[in-house]
Amino acid sequence: TFRRKKDAEELSCGFEVYYERCAFAIEIPTVYETVNGNKLTLTVGGVRAYNHTNLYSKKGMERFKVFVGFTCMVCTNLCVSTDGYLSNLEVTNTKDLYRGVLEMLHGYNPAKHIHLMRSLGDTCMNEHQFATLLGKMRLYQCLPQGYQKRLPRMLLTDTQVNAVAKAYISDANFGGLGGELSMWKFYNLLTGSNKNSYIDSFLDRTYNATELATGINAALHGDERYRWFID
Repeated sequence: TFRRKKDAEELSCGFEVYYERCAFAIEIPTVYETVNGNKLTLTVGGVRAYNHTNLYSKKGMERFKVFVGFTCMVCTNLCVSTDGYLSNLEVTNTKDLYRGVLEMLHGYNPAKHIHLMRSLGDTCMNEHQFATLLGKMRLYQCLPQGYQKRLPRMLLTDTQVNAVAKAYISDANFGGLGGELSMWKFYNLLTGSNKNSYIDSFLDRTYNATELATGINAALHGDERYRWFID
């Protein structure tokens, strides 16, 4: 995304452009695993969004979002876990940025992440449970703020919830119409619906998809925290 500067700020040679949002992703194809029949490759990336910064104030901390996770190659869905995401890395120079990213990489446990994603393939929900879940995800957006705060966060928009419903019917890889839907497939329906997000909210929603999938998976096994979404 880019913006053109105001006419009064134009340079004599024309106009100046600055990029409001910028993202990068580096795929590491030599590091890969197969999860529930889908090849995943290790990916490192980040986002720099100027809409989070007051460009007219004195220069202060620079904010970045950085991640390490896996990309599902069948659909390029991004899978991000708790220890592989820094949602607000504040730095003043490239040395601090390098150090922050390095600490994140050292703290990331790819084996644990792969195990978590594989475990999602061991649990399924039926069509009634899926329909209830979709309805609760739509209802979540309309709840009073106080009620909503008592529930686990759900960042997907109504448009994205609709995309999940459509993909459940038509997605050749992760759809489940007429049968049971594994939580791995549900997870990919969530991450797939997130592809139309602005890049400054894309990573937060990608991480939230992991929270939702693992939380609802636990609820199907009796855990209470995400129970509201499937009851």
